[in-house]
Formats: sequence, structure tokens, C-alpha cells
Amino acid sequence: MLQGLYILDDFELIYGSTYEEIGKLVNIYAPPQTRQTIRENLDLLENADVIFTSWGGPKFDKDLLDAAPNLKAVFYGAGTIKYIVTDEFWDRQIKITSAYAANAEPVVEFTLSQILFSLKRGWYYVVQSKTQEKYIQKVDVPGAYGSTVGIVSLGMIGRRVCELLKQFDVRVIAYDPFVSQEEADKLNVELCSLEEVFSRSDVVSLHTPWLKETEGLVTGQHFSSMKKNATFINTSRGAIVNEAEMIEVLKVRPDLFAVLDVTYPEPPLEGSPLYSLENVILTPHIAGSLSGECQRMGAYMLEELKRFVTGQELKWEITKEKAIIMA
Repeated sequence: MLQGLYILDDFELIYGSTYEEIGKLVNIYAPPQTRQTIRENLDLLENADVIFTSWGGPKFDKDLLDAAPNLKAVFYGAGTIKYIVTDEFWDRQIKITSAYAANAEPVVEFTLSQILFSLKRGWYYVVQSKTQEKYIQKVDVPGAYGSTVGIVSLGMIGRRVCELLKQFDVRVIAYDPFVSQEEADKLNVELCSLEEVFSRSDVVSLHTPWLKETEGLVTGQHFSSMKKNATFINTSRGAIVNEAEMIEVLKVRPDLFAVLDVTYPEPPLEGSPLYSLENVILTPHIAGSLSGECQRMGAYMLEELKRFVTGQELKWEITKEKAIIMA
């Protein structure tokens, strides 16, 4: 029987509903550890064939890996693995699989809700009724009939959002230089430039991965070109947007709204205009898995474990090459 350990911040949050099933396939021979306690007890790793981890997982550096000579696979019940892997890890050819697809689901749900709400200019009414302390008169809104939704990047989340938007009477345009026309046709999406996405859309939703090449991809000029009463949604990463330029545009374009679930830095610095601008909706990175939604990530890792035990290909395995583009 495989020997295994849990090493993460909150065992119950991720694996509370799956640990009994995992226990039928793996002998968990010690209590759940944290990043700190495992460093204090490296000898616990000597017999570990598999490790189940998530947020707060340990960095798999040389010291940790030397203490785990039998380690064959890591099951990461969260999204990006970039904070826990090292070159040493890749050199040892240990398998690693991630619940990034499970964590994508609530992001997609959040994004869809904000797209539809923004097409009604919902946040405008919320803010104005509070600041004016009265019932707000109706204004023109794009609505969800014949309006245009722009998607920036067609990765897993962007594609899933496009799939769900098929059931609504909206036109979807997208920017992604790595997507073929054939793929776009399947998604019922019109490919265009980044500039067109911003200038033509009633709502723009950003889903670009944070890479060195994508930092500051979205500039003030993009915001300046947006249609009257348009909305920008960011559930990706704040660093992809030149926030200083965005803020300057939002100051002079009160008709625009920015729904920001992510910022850079995160949280914004004390005194940032993002806290006070009426046309900025700021949420504390809540689009991803929260509370009971986190159990889905543990469930994905249980299914991966079943595949691993039976010698099947792991559905969500991350390779070194894949990790680079998913950062």
C-alpha cells in the first residue's frame, strides 16, 4: 500500500470530505503537517510515496526532496504550482497534478455573474443609490441582447466562459494570438486584436496568465478607447494591467466601471484610489474557490489518486513545460 502525508495549511478545508476515501488507497502514517512542522520533522518524509498538499504547501527544494527518497507523486489540491516546485523537483521526475481545473469553476461562475450584471449596469445603480441616498432613475444599458462581450485570452477559464455565453444573445469577441480560427469557430467567437476587444465591447473580461511577457499588457490607452458605459472585469492577475494608467482613465471616465477581484500589489496600498473611486468595484480575490467550494479541489485529487494507483494517465498532470505557461 502507498505511504502518504498531508502537508498544507488547512487539511479540513481541502480534504475534509475525501480523506476517508483517500485512506482506503493510501496509508496516511502521520497527522497532517504544515509547511513549518514538516521542516522541523524532515524524517517524517522518509517513507512517503505520495504527498497531498494545497495552499500553504511546502517548497519542494533539495532539502525536502533529499528527505523524501521514495516520493513518486504530489497531489496539489489548488491552482498554480509555481510557488512549490523547483528545478530540483523537475530533475527528479516526480509526478505532480493540480486541481487548477476545479479551482477554475468558481472563477467561471463569478465571471459570468459579473458579465451579465454589468450588461445591466448593475454596479452603477448600486453605487448611485448609496451615494445619492435615493431611488435611481433608469438609464440606457447594453443589456444581454445584441451586446458585445470581449474575452482576453482563451485558456481554460476564458474558453469555459465562452461556452456558457453561447446560451445568451450576445456577440463574443476575443483576443488570443495562440488560438486558431478553427478553435474560435467551435467557441462561436470572433478573433480580433486586443485594441478591438476594448474598443468594441460592452464588457471586457481578462483571463490572461501572469507571465513576464504579459505584465502591463492592458494599458491606459485600452481603457480610454472603451465604449461609453462599458465595464472591465479582472479575475486574472493585477500585474497584467497598468493600474496607474487605468486609474487615471477611470478618474476622467466615470461612465466606465472596473470590477477588480485582483490587483497589483494585492491588496492595494493604503490610500490607493482603487478604494475610493466610485466606478471601481473591489473584491478581495474571491472568484476562486472559497469555503465549501474548496472541497471540489480535494475531490479532483481523489480522482487523480485513483488513476495513479491503477496506472492510468493523470488527467490534470503538470509538466515543467506546462507549468511555465500556466504560471
